[in-house]
Amino acid sequence: MTTPRPTSAFHAANTDPAVTERLTAALDVQAANAGVRRLRAWAHDRLAARPGERALDVGSGTGSETRVLAAAVAPGGTATGLEPNAGLRAVAERRAAEAGSPARFLDGDALALPLPDADADVVWCERVLQHLTDPARAVAEIARVLRPGGRVALLDTDWATFVLHPAAPEIRPALAAVTQATAATPDAGRRLAGWLADAGLAVDELGSDVLLHDPRTVSEPIVRGLGAAALRRGLLTEEQCDRLYADLEAAAGRGAFHLSVTMFAVIAHRPR
Repeated sequence: MTTPRPTSAFHAANTDPAVTERLTAALDVQAANAGVRRLRAWAHDRLAARPGERALDVGSGTGSETRVLAAAVAPGGTATGLEPNAGLRAVAERRAAEAGSPARFLDGDALALPLPDADADVVWCERVLQHLTDPARAVAEIARVLRPGGRVALLDTDWATFVLHPAAPEIRPALAAVTQATAATPDAGRRLAGWLADAGLAVDELGSDVLLHDPRTVSEPIVRGLGAAALRRGLLTEEQCDRLYADLEAAAGRGAFHLSVTMFAVIAHRPR
């Protein structure tokens, strides 16, 4: 995964152990989300990796889905996770070893995949394209390395679908601006099918799921992070942030809190 924004925590050059720990924790929380689990299961079922096939996971993070692919293509197949962040790659390698998984992990760039043409049977790429300023080029690379008949699963978030309630009407535009600024391509989710079609691939199925967040676990850090970002950018005042936090805390106390975002998935194949 290439991240052109040097401030992104996922940037390949970011080797701070504290950042790696934070990223790992965030990815683990996301992996536990019920919506993420459902959409991943849906996509794996339709991708249908088979024994003996060659699988590639682009932007593999902690390697959870690379391990799923490795189990699906065994015996006789291979599953490779491509991850440019050295800290995350080390986490993925350690977890694979602990799980006894044959998944392997390589350094690499989504915009220049280190594979020859028509080399992969299946490709998985989850929540990578939103971080790229040229995601269409990455999808073209995926199309290049797919063999005729090969399948791909793209999964990504559409940050315009972010909903936080309750939030005062004058606060909502600031939250929307900050939320969409978290990604280089914040509308990646809705554009997946178009990028695949433009790369010459045939779109087979589209899916989606809403990722609901529990205020008792992960939502407070998300909300306070958004508030702090809006404050730094001068989009909200301290008083507005305090009001937002108080309103949301009160809502959580009576069961009226809502935080969600929609993630989309598209399954496609390379025509023979």
